Amino acid sequence: MDIQERLDLIMSTGDEIITTEELKQLLETKQNPVAYDGFEPSGQMHIAQGIMRAINTNKMLKAGVHFKFWVADWFAWMNNKMNGDLDAIKKVGEYQIEVWKSCGMNVKDVEFLWTSDAMQDKEYWKRTVNIARNSTVQRIIRCSQIMGRSEKDTLSAAQIFYPCMQCSDIFHLKADITHLGMDQRKVNILAREVGPKIGLWKPVVISIHMLQGLGKPPENVDDPVERAIAMKMSKSIPDSAIFMTDTEEDVKRKITGAYCPEKQVAENPIMDYMKYIIFERFKDVKIERQEKFGGDVTYYRFGELSEDFRHGKLHPMDVKNATARCINELLEPTRKHFSTGKAQKLAEFVRTAAVTR
Repeated sequence: MDIQERLDLIMSTGDEIITTEELKQLLETKQNPVAYDGFEPSGQMHIAQGIMRAINTNKMLKAGVHFKFWVADWFAWMNNKMNGDLDAIKKVGEYQIEVWKSCGMNVKDVEFLWTSDAMQDKEYWKRTVNIARNSTVQRIIRCSQIMGRSEKDTLSAAQIFYPCMQCSDIFHLKADITHLGMDQRKVNILAREVGPKIGLWKPVVISIHMLQGLGKPPENVDDPVERAIAMKMSKSIPDSAIFMTDTEEDVKRKITGAYCPEKQVAENPIMDYMKYIIFERFKDVKIERQEKFGGDVTYYRFGELSEDFRHGKLHPMDVKNATARCINELLEPTRKHFSTGKAQKLAEFVRTAAVTR
């Protein structure tokens, strides 16, 4: 691919690029720039973390980007996930890597690194303290949304230090690109501001789309970034999320009960799944209907389907049935992967932990 093709492919993974010009310059000057995503091992993975992450990572790899996954076990520990049990957190991290192996991510081309392995590095802590020296407490607290917290929450001292460490991670990993959700935007912007102050670089920030939860969007949240965060799929509300090891019946039940107002495409989770998951993985999508409702129809692009839905040519239940069928097809390899051996034991541990912890 030429530079423009690589640029277009990378940009297709993000809702916001800061900045496009810097990204293009990076591709012109570096054959294999480094991108990273960090994740807390904190429980079952849903399809935004599994299938959608695999789709976006594979695009980045195809564009010639070297991708690093930061298994943030210490961050989950600091954020009191799994009741602060670091050994349990590590098991969850192993489970999440197994999920990506099962759902189509090109894991052989991805580098998995663990936070705990960096904790003996003196330069890591020197850089982290330097970032803290160049940041105000108020600015760090404003970054608390990266932990799923708000500025109004009572934060532990570890949670206040968390953003300084996450900012430091970018430079520890030599990442040219941060490739995380919009909810991580504030700490990535902090890295762009503080990096040059401490003699380091300014990373390109790609904020990827956050898949919507299945419930009705919140009211009285007007800021677009805050609204996207409030709408995202959350494992803390199980029926709003489709998990990677959900049964066929679970998927059908959740999709059937999902928010999907007639003729509304924006802020409609079913449309969101069609655009960001199903049409990314399927060449065409068949909507099955009785003849009295127009009969079966096949779509080859999301734009065609969304236009027909917008004009009332497709009923919400027609689209829900197709969504459930496609999602179940995509989840079947993961269900099979976790039905035997080590993977099965890890999945059972995570399921049990999600209930008891």
